[in-house]
Amino acid sequence: MSPRIMVIDDEKIVGDMAKMSLEQEGYAVETFTSAEPALERLAQEKFDVVVTDLKMKGIDGMEVLRTVKRLYPETKVIMITAFANLDAAIEALRAEVHDFFPKPVKIKELKTSIQRALGK
Repeated sequence: MSPRIMVIDDEKIVGDMAKMSLEQEGYAVETFTSAEPALERLAQEKFDVVVTDLKMKGIDGMEVLRTVKRLYPETKVIMITAFANLDAAIEALRAEVHDFFPKPVKIKELKTSIQRALGK
């Protein structure tokens, strides 16, 4: 069975590009433009990796990270953000983020991070 990847980013183009690139690698990918429906989907089905934007309206990426780690501790979370700063990175690391990337994230780096998250 293909590893399941969830991508949450309020910029639809980011999710679409990630989906296209990751599906070429054989991953099953679902994208969301906000956290609320993504977290509802997580309650229905297991995902191996969640890639989330940090700054989003409503539930932000930090809250996604904390929720995933509390409810689904085996799921790895990768954070991407156009607002990368040391404080955000430290907060994410303390909340057990797998990886933290500034935007624009290079798809090759994201793929490598996902492979590491999956233990490959």
